[in-house]
Order: sequence, then C-alpha cells, then structure tokens
Amino acid sequence: MEYETLNVGRDRALMVVRFNRPEKKNAINRQTHLELQAVCRALSDDFETRVVILAGEGGVFSSGADTSEWRESAAADELEVRHTSGIGSRTSVAIESLDQITIAAVQGFAIGGALVLAACCDLRVAGESAWFSIPEVELGLPLGWNALPRLAREMGHARALELTITCDRFSAAKAYEYGLVTHISPDGEEEMTARGLAESILAKPPLPVALTKATMKSLKRGSEMVDAVYSDADLLLYSRLMAQRRRRLEKEGRAWWRV
Repeated sequence: MEYETLNVGRDRALMVVRFNRPEKKNAINRQTHLELQAVCRALSDDFETRVVILAGEGGVFSSGADTSEWRESAAADELEVRHTSGIGSRTSVAIESLDQITIAAVQGFAIGGALVLAACCDLRVAGESAWFSIPEVELGLPLGWNALPRLAREMGHARALELTITCDRFSAAKAYEYGLVTHISPDGEEEMTARGLAESILAKPPLPVALTKATMKSLKRGSEMVDAVYSDADLLLYSRLMAQRRRRLEKEGRAWWRV
C-alpha cells in the first residue's frame, strides 16, 4: 500500500514506520492520522510482524500536530469537527492496542502530539541530543489525545503535570531520568539501537512475548481508565475554537489570554 505521509518498510518480522513529511518537520496532519490508523488495522491480523519501530525521516521524529488544518474547520459541520477533533486520540489508542511490540526511535525532537504517540509505544529510544516539549498550554490549548494519563503512567503524576503546565523543554537525559525514555543512543544511531532491541525481542519465543504484551495492555487499561477521565473529542474541539479566537484577537491587536 502507498502512503502520502508515511514511509513503511519491512525486514522479515520487523516493520519500520517513518513519518515522511520532512519539509514540515514531520508534522502530524489528518492524513498522517488516517494512515497510521490504517497501518494499525492491517497489523491487527498480521501474524508475521512482531515488532514495529516508529521513527521519522529527515533527521527528526516529529514537530507534533499540524494545527494549520484547524483553520479549515470554521465552516464545517459542528458534529464533523467534533469527530475530527478526536482523531489524535483514536490514533493513540490504535498504536497502544497493537499486539506487536512497538518501539519509538526519537531523533532530533518530539514535540506535543509526537511525544504523545511516542509514549503510546512500549519502548522509547532517543538520541543523546534529542529533546522533548509539551507546548500546548503556552499556546492556550489543553493537552489532548488522552495524553495526561499516559504521561502520568510513564513519568508520574507530578512530573507529567509540571512539564505540561510549564511547557519547559527537556533533554533526552532528563526524559530517561523521568522514565519516559527507556534507552539513549548516540546521535544518528537511534534506529540502529531500536533495531538491536527488536532483534533481541525477535530472538525470543513469539507466544510468551505476545502473552506478556497482552498482560501489560490489561494493566495499563486498568490503571489509567482513560475513557472515564474526560471526553478528548470535546477537549480538542475546544482547542480548535480557542485557536480560531486567538487568531481573530491577535489580528485586532488584542491580548487573547486577557479577553
């Protein structure tokens, strides 16, 4: 299958999925979400692929959600906009629900939604110079894609709260210290390190690995109760409306956060 925004390759039981919008720093647009979801659907009955690596082309992982598309939603049907607003959450669930072991290979940076998708993977490799940030609050937006329960799971509630509301950039070393990153590699060797992990996993008997992953998925669902926390579609709809309001007020020369 051909993809517009992804580069998907296979090496026996290993699949590598790369964001492929280098001219946009691999920003994740609606097409990217749809294609990632399609890949996950195909993997649901793929018994040959046992490990999936998520990476990026052009020397970076991803700059996060492509908010430029939000401008197109002003005249759309409200229910359609609400459905579209939940697309990031659906992608996150699709990645997290995979039976295959998933590894994020972060080169350069992972910002906002890109960090969320990395957190949905089972393991995360980052280059020594890689960095992360969650800038949504600084932009006047709540963090969506049901990210907070996932970040709290990986880093603890206090650290997830701090990084989300301060929007501070943090290094790969800090991400490793916080528990978000599981392996640090030399710059430029992120995917090689991820492939090494994959080979180690592929050397193990398939069924015990699959059963262990299934048990871990159950533990995650029980500890997070993501669906009970909030309606992510409504939260992202609010974000879109606030982004439109911000652009209007800025054109008028008014401070959007004080009006």
